[in-house]
Order: sequence, then structure tokens, then C-alpha cells
Amino acid sequence: MEFKNPLFFLLLLGLVPYIVWYVMKYRQSLPSLKVPDTTKYAKVPKTFRLYLMHLPFLLRLVLISLVVCILARPQSRHSWSDTDVEGIDIMLAVDVSTSMLAQDFKPNRVEALKEIAQRFIEKRPNDNIGLTVFAGEAYTQCPLTTDHAVLMNLYNSVDGRMAWDSRVIDDGTAIGDGIMNAILRLKDSEAKSKVIILLTDGVNNTGNISPLTAAEIAKKYGIRIYTIGIGQNGMSPYPLPTGGTVMLPVEIDEQTMTKISEETGGQYFRAHKNAELDAIYQDIDKLERTKFSVKQFSRRSELYMPYALAALVVLLLEILLRTVVLKRLP
Repeated sequence: MEFKNPLFFLLLLGLVPYIVWYVMKYRQSLPSLKVPDTTKYAKVPKTFRLYLMHLPFLLRLVLISLVVCILARPQSRHSWSDTDVEGIDIMLAVDVSTSMLAQDFKPNRVEALKEIAQRFIEKRPNDNIGLTVFAGEAYTQCPLTTDHAVLMNLYNSVDGRMAWDSRVIDDGTAIGDGIMNAILRLKDSEAKSKVIILLTDGVNNTGNISPLTAAEIAKKYGIRIYTIGIGQNGMSPYPLPTGGTVMLPVEIDEQTMTKISEETGGQYFRAHKNAELDAIYQDIDKLERTKFSVKQFSRRSELYMPYALAALVVLLLEILLRTVVLKRLP
């Protein structure tokens, strides 16, 4: 918070002579009665009005201070600023095929990955991060951005059942297309470190480009690919569109995933549960970081209203004390 007219705070210096005047006036107005002995008055109880005698004056000091604050016009900050921060460019390429609805991750693989991505993104406030989703085809859900709140809002809008409806996205596992879509977002980046984190639970079975060909293209652009196989070993429960579940085998082409990572200087991971993804976080932390410029904007807004409400309450309380509680009869 800042004040538009801070010079108005000089008016508070006027409180000093006002306080001095009040003290002198109070001393002069004290009633006096000459008596030979005051002992019998020592135990006379004091009324509550005596304790409240100076409260209206204190409230008036508070009221004047609040009015000065209002005149100084408190406001929120309002500025454009260019800041150089260090980070890397990362594209998350996430499989959203129907097999990702398997319930070996709770509640399913798609929803579990959202929680993992949330923790991952929170640890990298300065990184440019984007999101590609793919099933039988691929598209960019969110381009590279440092506005991670927008990124997570777009990620949370991804529905794990979208591949059931071919009008949204064709079902299948087009790993090569997912990689290529992420490459298109990273290829023109000036960052020294460019990374694709590919998360899938299956075998490439459709698409316009093979995963290994996409990996060769990524290598030419200096993009590392970290591949993560999602799913427990053996059989996993899959939901049926009509209700209920069926047990199906987990099939992950780990050989191809490993080749993709080795070709680009990345690494392959197998995730049986969320905690096992910590290894990839630690590995990415070791990547070289690069500086890029971020323009930040904050909107100006007037913040006088709390001061005005407080001043109104103080004024009404002072009037109430003077006219009712501490009212003097002539």
C-alpha cells in the first residue's frame, strides 16, 4: 500500500499543541474545595464516568488521525515493472486417453497427475511452463507461461473422460504427436534449458509421427525429454462407460520411453505411485537456468474505505459518550 498525498501526514503535528491545550484546560477546570481534612473522602468510590472522562478526547485524536489518512489517499501499488528472473522452459505432455482412467492411482491416473503437477508447478514460480494433452491426437491446452494460476485452471479443466467422446479428442495413444506438439511450443524459445516431461501409461498405437522420430527432432532443437511411465505392475481396474470396472493389464512401452529419453539427454522414470515422481523433480532442479524478462502489472485502487468506516464509528462513539454517558447538567 502507498499514499497518493503523504504530505497530509504533516497535519498530525497539529495534534501536539492540541494535546497541550487539552491538558492545560483540564487542569484549570478542576473544581476545588478547601477542607481541613480529606481523610474521610479517601474511600469514596470512583464512578465509571470518572474512568471514561478522557475517552472522548482520545477518540477525537483517533478521528483526526483517520481523517488525515483519508486525505493522504491510501492506494494499492500501480506500476509496470520488468524483472529478470531465472528459470527453464518446460512443456508437460500428458496422456489423457481412456486408459488413464485406471484406478491404480486414486481417484484415477488423470486426477492424480493434476495433484502432482500442482506441487511441481508450485516449486517453480520462475519457470515458463506449458501443457500439451494427447490421446489419439494432440493439442496445446496452455502455452508457455509464468502465470501458473492460469496454467492450473486450464489443467484442471481437462476431463479424464474427454477421449470417450470422439467429438472432443480421438481415443488412442499418439505419443509421437504429443511430443511434436510440445516441440512446436519450445523450438523458438531462447532459454538455455528446454524440457519436455512426457507422462503416459501405454504404447504408441496411432498418430502421424513415431515417438523416436519426434525424439530426433527434439534433439536437434536442444530439447531434453523426461519420460514417465504411469501405472502399477500387473493388472489395474478400469471403469466402464456403462458403470462398474474391469481388470486390464498395464502395458507400457518402457523400451521406447527409455530410447526417447536417452536420445535427448533426459531420463526415463517408472511411477507406481505419486511419491516416486520426486526423483524427476530433483533431476530437473539440476538443469542450467536462464534469465528472461517478466513484465508485471498491478491495478491501482483506492483503499480509503476502511479508514472512512473506522472514522464514522469513532465519531458516533464520541458523540454517544459526550451526549449520553458523560452528559453534564448545567
